[in-house]
Amino acid sequence: MSQERLVCGLHAAQTALEHTPDKVVAAWVDEQRGDARIAKIRQALEGLGLTVQQSDRRRLDKMAGGVNHQGVVLRVRVPAEQGENELMDLLTRLDHPPLLLVLDQVQDPHNLGACLRTCDAAGVDGVVVTRDQSVALTPTVLKVASGAAETVPVFRITNLARTLRDLKDAGLWIAGASGDAPQSVYDADLKGPLALVVGGEGKGMRRLTREHCDLLVSLPMRGQVESLNLSVAAGVLLYEVQRQRSLG
Repeated sequence: MSQERLVCGLHAAQTALEHTPDKVVAAWVDEQRGDARIAKIRQALEGLGLTVQQSDRRRLDKMAGGVNHQGVVLRVRVPAEQGENELMDLLTRLDHPPLLLVLDQVQDPHNLGACLRTCDAAGVDGVVVTRDQSVALTPTVLKVASGAAETVPVFRITNLARTLRDLKDAGLWIAGASGDAPQSVYDADLKGPLALVVGGEGKGMRRLTREHCDLLVSLPMRGQVESLNLSVAAGVLLYEVQRQRSLG
């Protein structure tokens, strides 16, 4: 099963047309724009046999709901929402040590979109988000993700503590990111099957989430600021995991 969502913006549209053209079902373009990037998108859409609907900016603004659409909006098919059953099924199909990013109540669409983009680049197998107090895959998330929402599976779960227990039973280690953890991420062994947990903006991991972690790691902070943006921290942590794995 699948559902449909809007993708807004030049880069997000180009990525969708390059990587998942079969998922594009409709397109609207600003009738006042005729620059080279819009022309390239028009050509790709026409090559797919899709009719490009000419629209005024007011209509595009309404469709995009405040997202900077840059004169192009696509409607694309995306997989139906996946949950814990699909997550556990994914783990059985992987031929390498799993790497998951778990976001404990992330609410900023820009953070979720940036995390998805980073996860695609870092080879993450899936992103786990909580059903409550977490942002959905909104047009803003899809735009910031720049196509990664179509390539990185997102699993929305109801009970994070239970899911972490199930991941442990499946052989994964649970590593939580915490600013007050005494162990640096650079001193931790993260080469095996791993779920990396990052807490939501401001509050970090909840107490129960923290208690289900096998180890806690921190990022060394050399300057005056106390913490990094959620998506930036997740990127640093994920690339450290892949660095360790590349060394064997």
